[in-house]
Amino acid sequence: MRFGMSLPITHDYADPALLCRLASDAERAGWDGFFLWDDVAGGPDAPPMTDPWVALSAIAGATRTMRIGPLVAILPRRRPWKVARETVALDHISGGRLILGVGIGDGPTEGPQLNEEQDQRTRGAMLDEALNVITGLWSGEPFSYSGTHYRTQDTRFLPRPVQSPRIPIWPGGAWPNKPPFRRAARWDGVCPLGKGLGIGEMLRPEQVREIASYVEAHRTTTDPWDIVHIGTTSGTNVAADTAIVRAYADVGVTWWLENISPWAFAWTEGSPWPLEQMHHRILHGPPTV
Repeated sequence: MRFGMSLPITHDYADPALLCRLASDAERAGWDGFFLWDDVAGGPDAPPMTDPWVALSAIAGATRTMRIGPLVAILPRRRPWKVARETVALDHISGGRLILGVGIGDGPTEGPQLNEEQDQRTRGAMLDEALNVITGLWSGEPFSYSGTHYRTQDTRFLPRPVQSPRIPIWPGGAWPNKPPFRRAARWDGVCPLGKGLGIGEMLRPEQVREIASYVEAHRTTTDPWDIVHIGTTSGTNVAADTAIVRAYADVGVTWWLENISPWAFAWTEGSPWPLEQMHHRILHGPPTV
């Protein structure tokens, strides 16, 4: 099992320079991955927010070993050819450490103020087409595509990604909705959340086992793939933390992502953790199995 973290890009975390410092500290503390949320808009009372792609570019230059990426990039509100260019650039800056998490986002809260598509089925179709376009452009060969939402003709993008055969793709989704997990079966990993769960609430190990079995049943390749779980541990109670992560390792989880979000702990401790306390959690390093 590898250990990373999932961080917001709003409120106290809306400063790219701060995110770079946290990433450097995380790498020194032994974490394997550093992944950012992808948000863009909010209502009239929306908090401060940064751009994950710009922040990830700085983080790529400030780190040397950790995997990095958006988790998850909401592709239905991004042009796939622009994402293809951005991801290849990030893969080169990082020396081949990028992982592309993708999802459709939550329509009602993902930018109605900006007139984004709200229908979930349509967003799912846009995501699938976008992945076809992005991976086609990553190939470095002349590429044409004609879909309902995106079209390109005789287009060639160079350079190719550093990683071969391509940058890993982790689709996300809310269990027990099935379409996101059939999508994940076609790619390199799955990042499940629980439908109706709060920010700090975790899927139970038996639910993760059920998800893994469902995805495995729909896979058409024997290539290795990742099962990602976002959860919380204390960083101070070694025995308790080990027991938590071991239960998920036993059901096949390959990446534990610590939820470095102040709201995660509001579910278990009654109030959000301030930034300083979250920083201490990073410095304590990952749990052990």
